[in-house]
Amino acid sequence: MTNSPNNNNPGNGDSGDGRDPLEDFLKKMQESGFDPSDNNNPLGASSLNPEDLKNMGLPFDPSMMQGILEQMNTMFSINATPGSTPEQGVNWTGVKDQARRMIAADSDPSIAENLKQAAADAAHLADLWLDSVTVFERHNIPVEAWSKAEWLDASFNSWREMVEPVAAEVTQAMVLPGTDNVPEELSQLLGNSGFLNNLGSTFFGIQMAQALASLAKEVYSSTDIGFPLAPGRTALLPNGFKTLGDEIEVPAQEVLLYLAVRESALIRLHRTNPWLREDIMALVSRYARGIRVDMNRIQDAASQVNMHDPEAVQEAFEGGMFNPQRTEDQELAVERLEALLALIEGWVSFVADQATQNLPKAPQIAETFARRRVEGGPSEQVFETLVGLEIRPRMVREATAFWRDYDEKHGYEARDNLWLAPETLPTAKELENFKKYEDRVSEQLSFDDVDFDSELKKLLDGGYDDNK
Repeated sequence: MTNSPNNNNPGNGDSGDGRDPLEDFLKKMQESGFDPSDNNNPLGASSLNPEDLKNMGLPFDPSMMQGILEQMNTMFSINATPGSTPEQGVNWTGVKDQARRMIAADSDPSIAENLKQAAADAAHLADLWLDSVTVFERHNIPVEAWSKAEWLDASFNSWREMVEPVAAEVTQAMVLPGTDNVPEELSQLLGNSGFLNNLGSTFFGIQMAQALASLAKEVYSSTDIGFPLAPGRTALLPNGFKTLGDEIEVPAQEVLLYLAVRESALIRLHRTNPWLREDIMALVSRYARGIRVDMNRIQDAASQVNMHDPEAVQEAFEGGMFNPQRTEDQELAVERLEALLALIEGWVSFVADQATQNLPKAPQIAETFARRRVEGGPSEQVFETLVGLEIRPRMVREATAFWRDYDEKHGYEARDNLWLAPETLPTAKELENFKKYEDRVSEQLSFDDVDFDSELKKLLDGGYDDNK
């Protein structure tokens, strides 16, 4: 950084006495206790003056400066393991710990015993209602009642499995080849931390921690995104249903019963058809492997953002990480994934409507869930944030209409039997036009009815007459 010693304007990058303000700034960071190797408090008890940044031509206000310091603390802590050098790649333990701290900073009371019992009672009644509207048998898994932190712990491995291919791409794309172009003082200061060579994984880890902490505030059950995030377990989040009941002015116990029906129905669906969750995870990974990080977009966002506005900084980088150009294979994966998630949500919505006909406020609660999808529910937000994948709510409406139409024509047993294999479900295009699905099924049934042994024998015996 070169400055004229005769320039007395501190905003032009010189302190006015010939000293390099960047050098002074870095020395102050070191003197104030900045230590990237200290995983518990890398910024120490830093009391940096925002005027130091102004002297470098960076006119951040005090609140912005505080935000930067907090973000730097997060960056170093999220990608460091106590007592060791920072991990290469995403430090998943650090991500979970950071998300847990964010959740703890919000309200997350432990679940009282009476709420645990209320969840168990609601699950029992939900099973009674579901027995008459679906062929899928009860799962017999004791329902749990989770706090937001418990949801994070139980679901974290599933999230990690889904986003690891994305994290690998982000990490590789944002690795810096060296520190040749970095000021010597900054290189010395950060060199031992591994921060410069692990920027992508650090950035992704922070984004994931923030996304999961936000999602924890919105989910109501272990299957709220359409499939079990904690295989072999089932749970409701009582603090969530109480808040929802207050928001829509519906008795909390009715909201709890409706959520219990949805949760039990989804657990039954996935327990009976284990291929379903496996396909979803495989499709997400297949899509993620084709993701490319758009560094030009990130650089453009950085050059255009108003650095005086912390919210503008965050908005500029949200959703700006991934290259929007999809490969042909990604398009196929997205189409199938969207259809599968829509079919699941459409099925559970229709079944829940049937099972809760005796619940006075059920239509109002169902409308709330429908509006939630249109506005972008938790699953849509997280898929878009972490994987760059948009889920279209329009397809959910089509899927719900499909299940209703098929149930009216063939009954609920035939309806549920469509989940036996991927091939028996409608595709995205068939959800737009049910007749296409009916034609394909009819053609398949005709094909299955053919006696191949007899037809083959007839062919070999010369029994076919081309003139007939």
